[in-house]
Amino acid sequence: MKVADRHGEGSEGRVHVARSACGSRFPRLLRGMHSVLLTLAACGALAFAGPARADELSGTLRKIHDDGVVVLGVREASIPFSYFDGKRTVGYSQAIAMQIVDEIRKTLGMAQLRVHEVTVTSSNRMPMLLNNQIDLECGSTTHTVERENVAAFSDSFFQYAVRMITRRNSGITDFPDLAGKPVVTTAGTSDERLLRSLNTDKQLNMRIMSVRDHQDAFNAMKDGHAVAFVMDEPIVYGFKATDPHPDDFIVTGTPLGYEVYACMFRKGDEPFRALVNRVIVRSQTSGDAERLYRQWFTQPIPPHGINVNFPLSEQNRALFAHPNDHALD
Repeated sequence: MKVADRHGEGSEGRVHVARSACGSRFPRLLRGMHSVLLTLAACGALAFAGPARADELSGTLRKIHDDGVVVLGVREASIPFSYFDGKRTVGYSQAIAMQIVDEIRKTLGMAQLRVHEVTVTSSNRMPMLLNNQIDLECGSTTHTVERENVAAFSDSFFQYAVRMITRRNSGITDFPDLAGKPVVTTAGTSDERLLRSLNTDKQLNMRIMSVRDHQDAFNAMKDGHAVAFVMDEPIVYGFKATDPHPDDFIVTGTPLGYEVYACMFRKGDEPFRALVNRVIVRSQTSGDAERLYRQWFTQPIPPHGINVNFPLSEQNRALFAHPNDHALD
């Protein structure tokens, strides 16, 4: 298990400065009451500048204050959301996580608050959250209604389709073509549930393999142990783009469904939920989220300068304009 430790502003000395949602930006937020309430909370927090008192804290914020560290669950190969580039954890959702950490620092008045990263997988991320082994996970975790029974989710930061990646010469173009064939997906994901439901409902007799993580699943398809890897569309585009022979693969298939990613934290912690959503709303309504999207999906990314080439969709543009925490299943 890879574990990294950041002190203060991080290994690169970067500080993510979140732009205020108050002032001239405020009228744009009147489109949705959810956004208005969160923005008012943000403005109120700014009006009463100064760190919260320790005796006023509860839940996750109290734990972080007392421990002097915030524990982030990070992914090893969820390109370009949260992944290890050979030196550190980077990615679109990792950048969001670090913006949240900066907000925690300001709220607690702890400029030297440490960040401890723990690598999680699709299978163990929820147990680790419930066992207090991580405080926050912003990777590629789908917000579903079922998961609300065990964890809380922030406003969504990404909407996507579930599709598949296969070799260009496989002859596979859509999900019915997988009948009777070996197919791989990542264990513990909502995609696995969708794939198994499709298999039962359409009686496709697919031989479904569930493996530990996304990299293992892509390798299984690439090595011929499966004919297709079914997963979130941006994830499979990430693997295609970063493979040494990207033209050998295609992303295809009528979407099995549409889902959203969100940050995950413990249930029943409204102060922490408000802090996390304050950061996400501010980023999305200020234009910072769109800038961050371009950085990770339409420009060269580390470590090899590959471009995922996944332009901003109308669904994500609408999400940024109207922040919300709605599951799509």
